[in-house]
Amino acid sequence: MPQKPIVLDAPKPQKRALSVEALQSEILENLTYSIGKDAIVARPHDWLRATILTVRDRVIDQWMESSRETWRTSHKRVYYLSLEFLIGRLMRDAMSNIGVMEPMREALKNFNVDLGDLINLEPDAALGNGGLGRLAACFLESMSSIKIPAYGYGIRYVHGLFRQEMSEGWQVELPEDWLAHGNPWEFERRESSYEVGFGGKVVPIPEPDGSTRLEWQPGEHVLAVAFDTPIVGWRGARVNTLRLWSAQPIDPILLDKFNSGDHIGALQESARAESITRVLYPADSTPAGQELRLRQEFFFSSASLQDIVRRHMQQYGDLGSLSDKVAIQLNDTHPAISIAELMRILIDIHGLKWGPAWKLTKATFGYTNHTLLPEALETWPVALLERMLPRQMQIIYAINAEVLGEARKMGGFTDAQIANLSLIDEGGSRRVRMGQLAFVGSHSINGVSALHSDLVKKTLFSDLNRLYPGRINNKTNGVTPRRWLMQCNPGLTSLVAERIGPDFQDNMDLLVGLDKHADDPLFQERFAAVKRANKEDLAKIIKERLGVVVSPDALFDVQVKRIHEYKRQLLNIIEAVAQYSMIRAHPEKDWVPRVKIFAGKAAPGYWNAKLIIKLINDVAKVINNDPAVRGLLKVVFLPNYNVSLAERIMPAADLSEQISTAGMEASGTGNMKFMANGAVTIGTLDGANVEMLEQVGPDNMVIFGLTTEQVAEVRAANVPPRSVIEASPMLREALEAISTGVFSPDDPNRYRDLIGGLYDHDWFMVARDFDAYAAAQRKLDDIWITPRKWYSMAIRNTAHMGFFSSDRTIRQYAEEIWGVPVPGR
Repeated sequence: MPQKPIVLDAPKPQKRALSVEALQSEILENLTYSIGKDAIVARPHDWLRATILTVRDRVIDQWMESSRETWRTSHKRVYYLSLEFLIGRLMRDAMSNIGVMEPMREALKNFNVDLGDLINLEPDAALGNGGLGRLAACFLESMSSIKIPAYGYGIRYVHGLFRQEMSEGWQVELPEDWLAHGNPWEFERRESSYEVGFGGKVVPIPEPDGSTRLEWQPGEHVLAVAFDTPIVGWRGARVNTLRLWSAQPIDPILLDKFNSGDHIGALQESARAESITRVLYPADSTPAGQELRLRQEFFFSSASLQDIVRRHMQQYGDLGSLSDKVAIQLNDTHPAISIAELMRILIDIHGLKWGPAWKLTKATFGYTNHTLLPEALETWPVALLERMLPRQMQIIYAINAEVLGEARKMGGFTDAQIANLSLIDEGGSRRVRMGQLAFVGSHSINGVSALHSDLVKKTLFSDLNRLYPGRINNKTNGVTPRRWLMQCNPGLTSLVAERIGPDFQDNMDLLVGLDKHADDPLFQERFAAVKRANKEDLAKIIKERLGVVVSPDALFDVQVKRIHEYKRQLLNIIEAVAQYSMIRAHPEKDWVPRVKIFAGKAAPGYWNAKLIIKLINDVAKVINNDPAVRGLLKVVFLPNYNVSLAERIMPAADLSEQISTAGMEASGTGNMKFMANGAVTIGTLDGANVEMLEQVGPDNMVIFGLTTEQVAEVRAANVPPRSVIEASPMLREALEAISTGVFSPDDPNRYRDLIGGLYDHDWFMVARDFDAYAAAQRKLDDIWITPRKWYSMAIRNTAHMGFFSSDRTIRQYAEEIWGVPVPGR
């Protein structure tokens, strides 16, 4: 059926008023006619939904206009493909960005409803795990804020990653239920549904001219149904779209099976289809788990590409201009199969020849690498791809032949280097390297910090960089200052605006004006008062959730992030054990009171990470209940770390722990959020810490530990670290206490192997960096007891966060990778 012409001059609805009276009237109208409740009996969740609908209506007005404007001007669109979008709660973000926060507060007050209570009632969207997903969310918001036409594409997970609870100190994974009562922000788009195939066979089809065309005939189909969420930019500048795919069966029930009595079997196809979008990162330790992960990645990649090509053809009618009007960014290797799938769509469906199709594909795609960890660069068994995606595997073989042919033609590559260039890892069981596929199929490959991008060139993709010089570039990550300063820390935002004026809210570079006020005693006093109020708020959360009383006068020492050995939560808790021993051994000293705050999730199959969580909780139980400590040291682990909890923790932090093994953290974004909120950083020269040091200066951060080069040298020497441990009495005693069961009397051997690994190999340099880390902590103690020095450092951290705004990052992507004009530049 031919497409109906798009009417760009359709009548526009009247713009909605932002007055308290108008908001109050619409809230009541939504409560009555959309929720079906009388205000007299309405419950908090009813008021929340009515409020969201009232805010959403105002966002939709600009959403429609943004879409019309892009069609009118034919501007190039950006499509950001990510398996995660950790968007958090949306209501406060939308209210703040369209400037309706205070009128809405007043409108609700007239109903005796507190806006703050409603904000806390909104569930977090369970669409991500950590930094990768939160970065994608920041980028979408920044693209809206600086008026870049964009879509985010991902998966509408029913249960997301998992809800983390603690049982006797152990992590327990429970399903998230964020969609249990629907999502008022999303709109189902039934017209944007696509069939996605799996399995089957590839059949040669004779053409009239005597040539042969290949056609994939899948053995299985599922339906990808689009759900759209509006993402509003600062001051309502633009509203872009987050399009998430839900997997549904072609036939929801097999009636013949049902009527024959096989009631469970009748729903088997439905369950198989829906499993694709049920859980983020299903465990891949089994063949079935690996297959499900690959199904997820191909499902959302194929649906997104079908949607992109359909939209382009609808507007332009010709694929020759695809790379001029479309920029697709792959957020890590999860959507890398898109390279082969776009080639299939261009060649098999639209009839392009290989050469033009490959040229278009490379010009359209960009790839962001987020890791140097080999296990995080996905590979898939060749046999699995040949069975599930036979046509895409044929295309991968053809791409590989072209790449290796170019390498042979260039010359100068050894057989080992040729093997390293190959998209197929021939060592052991044959596997497809998705990082290599993403690299060769993209015109731009970027790292996410200066150090990381340099290492990508020199180590991870050194041979590919030689074959295709100039493709690798750097785009240091950033965070949206709207959510991570202005919304989560309104007290600090107001204080800054009072001191340097409000213009910084539109240009974060102006925050540097705080620099000249950093040593002002009056400003420091007011800055400290804001920090204390935030710490009091976090102390209440700790008491409510854990039953642990902490003093806001103590130094809040915070490490919140995904639990992983390279992030070195283990180093932090070992130092806490050492400090505990020192406090008990020397009660006569004036110890700085500290609260060690941990949070983060461990992957369900990552035993050591889960064991580290248990160790933190075991240590906390002993320290927090030992009267000899006199409250000078507390340790807490806050369960179920998510965006909303981060928004309460970041403003309250005095000290930000960014202590990953040098050379292993691609960038980090938590470090930037803490910096914005006036925390001092203790860290290694890793990831974006390097650029933070350049921005804020060495007097305002505390750096310790081995450098990337030194880590490489130590690993190459392969000398067991036992002598290092024996030479450090404080470390040796702490490790002995942990390994002999002082903190696990119910199971004295619980941590024997975990600690034994430090003696045997210490791959993550915990033992080798311990003394430097402990010394850095004592240096921070000395600074803390001089408040003028501490707050001077803290204020300068906030003053220099402008570079780490995701607005700056997105402008660089737009100008240097996507070729998209940035309004106002």
